[in-house]
Amino acid sequence: MRPILIRNGYVITGDPAIGDVPSGDVLIVNGRIAEIGQNLHHDEAEEIDATGTIVMPGMVDTHRHTWQTQLRAICADMSLMQYMRCIRFNISPVYTPEDVYVGNYIGALEALNAGITTLYDFSHTSHSPEHADEAIRGLRDARIAGLYAYGFYPAPVDRPYFTSVDQRIADAERIRTQHFSSDDQRLGMAVAITEVGMYPFDSTRKEIMTGRRLGVQQTIHTNCFWGSAFCSGIEELAAAGLLGPDQVHVHCNSVTDNELRLLADNGAKVSCTPDTELQMGMGHPLIGRAHDVGIKPTLGADVISCNGGDLLTQARLGLQDARVLANDPVNAQGRMPEDIPFKVRDAIAWMTINGAEAMGLDHRTGSLTPGKDGDIVLIAPNDFNLMPLNDMVGAVVLQANVSNIDTVVLRGEVVKRHGRLTGVDFKQLLRMAEGSRERIMEQALRRGPLVPPPNTTAMAEMEETARQNLAA
Repeated sequence: MRPILIRNGYVITGDPAIGDVPSGDVLIVNGRIAEIGQNLHHDEAEEIDATGTIVMPGMVDTHRHTWQTQLRAICADMSLMQYMRCIRFNISPVYTPEDVYVGNYIGALEALNAGITTLYDFSHTSHSPEHADEAIRGLRDARIAGLYAYGFYPAPVDRPYFTSVDQRIADAERIRTQHFSSDDQRLGMAVAITEVGMYPFDSTRKEIMTGRRLGVQQTIHTNCFWGSAFCSGIEELAAAGLLGPDQVHVHCNSVTDNELRLLADNGAKVSCTPDTELQMGMGHPLIGRAHDVGIKPTLGADVISCNGGDLLTQARLGLQDARVLANDPVNAQGRMPEDIPFKVRDAIAWMTINGAEAMGLDHRTGSLTPGKDGDIVLIAPNDFNLMPLNDMVGAVVLQANVSNIDTVVLRGEVVKRHGRLTGVDFKQLLRMAEGSRERIMEQALRRGPLVPPPNTTAMAEMEETARQNLAA
C-alpha cells in the first residue's frame, strides 16, 4: 500500500494531546497514521493537496439498521408504533438474503460517502443463516469498517427457519467461527440483543452471555417506549449482573434518573439518534442527561427508511436539542442565558472518538493520532454553505453537508476522491436498489396494508407478556 501524505489542511485531530493543526499535514504509512505536523515529507507518498479544506477523523455511527436502505423515506411521517407495524412486522419478514445484501451494500457505501468510516450495523433481519451471511458480505463488499451486530430478533415470517433462541445462538456461534475467527479485521462482530421483555428473561440472559462468551460487543434498544414495560428492564439487568461496558444501549429516552445512573455505574454506553427520536415520539435525545452522569454521548443515523444516512445532520439536531433543554429552565424564569451549553467541539466528539470508545475501537480509530488507522475525511468549501471558512469546527457541525465531503480515506485507502466514491457504478447501484425495493413492496402489500392498523388486543397482550417476563 502506497503511503499517503495529506498536505496543508486545517487538521482537527480530536486528540487533546495534539489539538488542531493549522496548515497541517497527515502522513499515512501501511494504512496507519505515522505522523501529524507541518511541512512533512515522504519521498514515496501519494500527496493529497488539502489546501483550504478541513481535515478530520472519519466519523463513527453507533446505530444503524443498514438493511433498510432501499426503503428510503417511506417512514417520513410515521410514529414509532407505525414504524414497528410497517417495518418490523410487515416488511422485514419478506426480506430475502439478496435484499439484505443490497441494503447493507448500498447503505454502507452511503455511509462512506458521508464520511462515516466506522459503522455499527444493528442487523435485526437475520431470518436465516443466509440472511446473516449476505448482510456481512454487503458490508465487506462496500469496504466499510466497524461491527456487524448479529440480531437474535424473531420476526413473523411465514415459515421461520429459527424456532428458538438456542437455534439463533448456535447460528451466532457459526458466524463467529466462519466469518470472524480473527478480531484483527476491518469488520468485526457484535450481537444485537432482543428488546428486554419480548422473551422470557432467561432468554435475554442467554443472549447477553452468548455475546460475552464469544468475546464480542453487544447493542440493544432500551427505554424508547414511554409508559411500557417493553424495551425496558435496566434495573432487572443490573440486578442480574448483566449490564456492562461491552454494551451500547440505544435511545434510552424514557430512562429514569436511577436507570441512567445504573447504566453509568456499570460502564454502559449510549447511542442517540436525534432524527428518529424527535420524529417518532421517543422523546428528546439523551445527550445532555448522559453527559451529566458521565456517559459520553454517541450518534447514529438509525433508519434510512426515515431519514438520511449522514451524521452531520444528527450532530446538528442533537446539539441544538441539548441546548434547548439546557436553556429551557432559564427561559422559564423569564431570563435569557448568558452562555450556550454544549459546544460544537463536543458534537465533533459525539460523532468520532466517543463512538469509537463505545464500540471498543478507540485504539484504532476515532481521532487523528499516530498509530491509529488512517481513517480521514476532507471537507471542502466547494459551495456557498462554507464560503468563507471562519470557525472550522463550527463550520463542520453547523454548516457542512455531505456534498462538502471531498475525500474519504479508510485505513490508508482512498475510497472517495473529488466528491465521488471510487470503484462504484452509481447507475448499477440504482438498479439494484430499485429492483429490491419493487420486490419487497410487492410482497409486503400482499400481506395487507403497508402500515397495518393498530391492534389494541395484540398490544395489550405484548405489554402483559413483557411485564411477566421482567417479573420472572
